[in-house]
Amino acid sequence: MLPWGTEPAGRYDEHVFESEALRGNPLGDPHERPLWVYVPPGYDDEPERRYPSVYVIQGLTGQLDMWHNRAAFRRNFTETSDELFARGEAPPCVVVWVDAWTNYGGSQFLDSPGTGMYHTYLCDEIVPWVDENYRSLDAPEHRGIMGKSSGGYGAMVTPMLRPDLFGGLATHAGDALFENAYLPEFRDAVRALRDHHEGSFDNFWKDFRSRIPDKPGDHILLNAWCMAACYSANEDGSVDVPFDVDTGELVPEVWERWLEWDPVRMVPKHADALRGMRAIWIDAGKSDEWFLDLGAEAFRRALADIGVTDVHFELFEGTHGGIDYRYPLSLKYLAERLSST
Repeated sequence: MLPWGTEPAGRYDEHVFESEALRGNPLGDPHERPLWVYVPPGYDDEPERRYPSVYVIQGLTGQLDMWHNRAAFRRNFTETSDELFARGEAPPCVVVWVDAWTNYGGSQFLDSPGTGMYHTYLCDEIVPWVDENYRSLDAPEHRGIMGKSSGGYGAMVTPMLRPDLFGGLATHAGDALFENAYLPEFRDAVRALRDHHEGSFDNFWKDFRSRIPDKPGDHILLNAWCMAACYSANEDGSVDVPFDVDTGELVPEVWERWLEWDPVRMVPKHADALRGMRAIWIDAGKSDEWFLDLGAEAFRRALADIGVTDVHFELFEGTHGGIDYRYPLSLKYLAERLSST
């Protein structure tokens, strides 16, 4: 393979999207965001044809231009997705690449007074803009969303919250079953705060922003705070963490606020929305470091409990990283399911 990019068979349009929902957000993050829209080969030759759409969202610390990154001897997802359509291996569709980065590393694609209105930004701004400016089919049965890790989380919860917009999802190692994914790291966060930051998240952030992020515990502390900012922020923007920062003891009332956002626990409340999905893809590596394979299985079981069994479910040999080769597989699945009439 060539060690550099080639001209795509389809077309990537790179936009700057001005979001009113993100204007004045509590972290002072930009309200103008990059937005990429991919149209498949032949899009410009058939001006009357309309296409299903798939929205691609990123994991924690992801920002849009990272999709151009390559690992050695591997093509990136923007390239492999284009190859998928160029070879005719999947029905053509519009693919929308969304940026939802924050100064805390991410947003979980939720509206929160701790981070900003990222759910509104995605659902009420970007989706209508794409439908207005591209020939995408404006119906939930022809619109899907996919992502990995925190992006996989967003891919699970967004269709539950907005079944009027999304009729298909693909989650790769998405955050789920919070007692396995998050809780075990709370004790490590306490030690990292004690040993490096005098027991204070304020001290952590001052230190973190003053240097290259390479200190032990950085990711654990960033993850714990970012998730709290998404799941348990207060109306004034202050953030409650679900554990005592000196001992790691759970704060039950805060932890319960987190659990309300666990996709596994959300399933019964959104059963009708999930029963209406045209496409559900769930996968994870069997050796995922955050045990998100167990969350994937729990999500599958919760779906089965409400009668949703037409699901692609797969646990494969692998960890949390290096699974980008899975993305074209789920994109093909979504394109096939969302193209049918």
